[in-house]
Amino acid sequence: MAGLEECEANLIVYLHPSKENCARDAILSELSTLLFTYNETVGGVVLAYDPSILSNLAKIVPGTFPCFGVQLKAKLLLFNPKPDMVLEGEVVKLTPNSIHAVVLGFSSAVIADDDIRDEFKYKIKGGEEVYVSRTHRKHKIKVGTIVRFSMKSFDEEILHISGSLLAPHIGGVRWLDKNLEEWSRADSTATKRNTGDRKLENYTLTTYETSVKSDEQIEKSKKKRRQHT
Repeated sequence: MAGLEECEANLIVYLHPSKENCARDAILSELSTLLFTYNETVGGVVLAYDPSILSNLAKIVPGTFPCFGVQLKAKLLLFNPKPDMVLEGEVVKLTPNSIHAVVLGFSSAVIADDDIRDEFKYKIKGGEEVYVSRTHRKHKIKVGTIVRFSMKSFDEEILHISGSLLAPHIGGVRWLDKNLEEWSRADSTATKRNTGDRKLENYTLTTYETSVKSDEQIEKSKKKRRQHT
């Protein structure tokens, strides 16, 4: 999914001297505080990390509360969405004026009524709320649906996404992927037909060139016979 990226970061983790005998656990505990928060230094929400301690030597940092700094190199998995990126989330709530979803299990996303294209109509069927496409009746968005939408904005402080369904070819992922396969097959069939036509044209051209050469050879042989006679 768009918005996910990996990076390597050089970090220094500051630990209390009492943690000297369990430094690794203390380091992992400190790194865990970075998870699911937006970090300006690395430019994204930290989703996962894989640290590597660069040295067994730690630098003592003097001060009122003495500590020692451990140098690390860590691989980080970040979530850093940009406007117009296509994201996916699971729908958790529908109202006549909005669609609510959760992206990657932690970030809430809201698609307001003004950002839902007119193709979709809000209905209640059998006590279940659903957005149904006026063009394709099987294209439905309901609670539990994985919806594909474009991002308008991202609030880094509360990790809130504002999304849009105005662009074509976004909506319920299951329906989109199913029909994409059908579109791909149609394109593939059309491509094969075009390729077959091109092969026929080449074959016809080759046959035509061969027949022209044969006529020239016949004409030359006739001239030779006239000269001999």
